[in-house]
Amino acid sequence: MGNKTFAMIKPDAVGSGKMGKVIDATLQAGFQIKAGRLTLITGAQAQSFYAVHRERPFYGELVEFMSSGPTFVMALEKENAVQSWRDTIGATDPAEAADGTIRKLYAENKGRNAVHGSDSDENAEKEIAFFFSEAEIIASNL
Repeated sequence: MGNKTFAMIKPDAVGSGKMGKVIDATLQAGFQIKAGRLTLITGAQAQSFYAVHRERPFYGELVEFMSSGPTFVMALEKENAVQSWRDTIGATDPAEAADGTIRKLYAENKGRNAVHGSDSDENAEKEIAFFFSEAEIIASNL
């Protein structure tokens, strides 16, 4: 179990003014933000980042959505960070997400689900490195 994970506030949540609420929920859940940046993901970056889904029917729509507006990307730290973040954000479909989770509170639907979270320690490392250099990440204190 690692102490870092990658998180992203997606264009739907940024565009609807929910970014601050998601950041507050992140901090309230005990995460430390070790790096963060508001960015506009290009279509090519979205294709690369979500390449694992290339063969799935929703891939094109996902790439288009993720490059449709600003996102806020974060490197987070907490013990057992990946699982803790996934518990904090809730199920992909907000209709199935537990009460009080970020997706239950702020997601519109399964496709516009407000946030992204890494699904493994290995992917967390890759996803953090995709958006941040080592120099941009504040040193760990765990």
